[in-house]
Amino acid sequence: MQRHLITSAIPYINGIKHLGNLIGSQLPADLYARYQRARGNEVLFLCATDEHGTPAELAAAKAGKPVAEYCAEMHAVQAKIADGFGLSFDHFGRSSSPQNHTLTQHFAGRLADAGLIREVSEKQVYSNADGRYLPDRYIEGTCPNCGYDKARGDQCENCTKQLDPTDLIDPRSAISGSTDLEVRETKHLYLRQSALKDDLNAWIDSKSDWPVLTTSIAKKWLHDGDGLQDRGITRDLDWGIPVRRGDDEWPGMEGKVFYVWFDAPIEYIACAGEWSDANDGADWERWWRTDKGAADVRYTQFMGKDNVPFHTLSFPATILGSGEPWKMVDHLKSFNYLNYDGGQFSTSQGRGVFMDQALDILPSDYWRWWLLSNCPETSDSEFTWELFQQGVNKDLADVLGNFVSRVTKFCRTKFGETVPEGAEFGQRETELLADLDTRIARYCGFMDAMEVRKSAQELRAIWVAGNEYLQAAAPWATIKEDEAQAAMQIRLGLNLISLYAALSSPFIPDAAKALQKAMRIDEQNWPVDAKSATSLLRPGHAFSVPDNLFAKITDEQRENWQEQFSGVRT
Repeated sequence: MQRHLITSAIPYINGIKHLGNLIGSQLPADLYARYQRARGNEVLFLCATDEHGTPAELAAAKAGKPVAEYCAEMHAVQAKIADGFGLSFDHFGRSSSPQNHTLTQHFAGRLADAGLIREVSEKQVYSNADGRYLPDRYIEGTCPNCGYDKARGDQCENCTKQLDPTDLIDPRSAISGSTDLEVRETKHLYLRQSALKDDLNAWIDSKSDWPVLTTSIAKKWLHDGDGLQDRGITRDLDWGIPVRRGDDEWPGMEGKVFYVWFDAPIEYIACAGEWSDANDGADWERWWRTDKGAADVRYTQFMGKDNVPFHTLSFPATILGSGEPWKMVDHLKSFNYLNYDGGQFSTSQGRGVFMDQALDILPSDYWRWWLLSNCPETSDSEFTWELFQQGVNKDLADVLGNFVSRVTKFCRTKFGETVPEGAEFGQRETELLADLDTRIARYCGFMDAMEVRKSAQELRAIWVAGNEYLQAAAPWATIKEDEAQAAMQIRLGLNLISLYAALSSPFIPDAAKALQKAMRIDEQNWPVDAKSATSLLRPGHAFSVPDNLFAKITDEQRENWQEQFSGVRT
């Protein structure tokens, strides 16, 4: 049994996330966690809400609530929606937790003791209209590198170049739109990432199996221009983790908080502490400390490409710089963007389909299947209602759902609701099992490698193999000549349904459970080989005909949804 620590990029607290956020981290992470559990491995799957920084303050102000109250309410909302999508987190934590306060301050103290934090007097943008300092991400303007007119003061989302607010052309407040900005002097702490450049470079070079997207972004930040820059880790804000040097006060830093991008990744570790406290003191350090049992853990992170620089550089710099034996990430799976109908999904602009809206119109498995089978692994991908309709109808309804319906209903009509005995397998069945063995091995290989789209394609091919067998065997015709032969064909078909339930469970868990319930399967191991998997349901085993597994999306529904989601969510 292997041990897998899996984390998904933690979503901001400032509102409900859209489908692009879902497929960019949480959903593929859940797919991998479910798969590893199904293979009998030990898994700790962690996620949390990212609750600090200006986005939380502004969202709370807009809602007319104290920021702590707003964050608590939104955490509950996001947790409920995650559960609705079947995201199987072992714990869904909060970056505002006491555990993260303590751990963030601890890391800051360790880094300071190692000489990796310096105090800097710097000029920061102050908005007279807003009456406050503006964090980098709340200053917008035109990117000097690519010309994108909505670049933020910390990074351009379009070209991913790291920026300072003073780099922007025609800067303005993202809060009020005011250009009445002035530069004032303030003191902040900087993490001396540049001192760790060679260590980080060597560590990244050791990850030969990382996606090209991940390593190319990391290398760009390491080597482009003047190379890796030191990074500010404090901010002039009210809401956040107070700046302390471990347990001690930090003179000159009174009233400041740690920058959200410093404390948010540390929440991955703190979240395990939250999980421990919620589970009678389960030993979390065996997952995170290599001196306490984590040396044999495989740690995998999932995230969108915009989060890659912080997870390949800043967070590793924090861990390496601490000098303590924390578990470092083994594999970082990054994703491109899912676009929406010719443009971008956008939380801030309310554009696209949001997770709560998606669950309101269709069950989660419809979304899980389409998003995973079209996920943006090697390039950006596009969501359109036409593509969504086609994928659901062809894959789920016509292939999987149709197979289940034909087999179970035919059996009920001709043999009753028990598995018929019939003849022994013949050449056609033997060839099918050999083909399935090859395909199952390929499917597992893709899943092990986290190649999501290829995994989905192989799973669909396994479903198709059953349909092709059924069409060729034609038990509805065979029964007229040889009832025992038809009974065997249907017995195999029923066992294929149980096989499909097991293999499909990481992708479409609710449908898999429905199939297991219909087939009266209490516990199901991961299929080792096709022959044993298709002998699970013995003659005389009772089953029931399931309700329609997947209803087709009609043209009228598609047109209505296209119209419903053509505007902006307010």
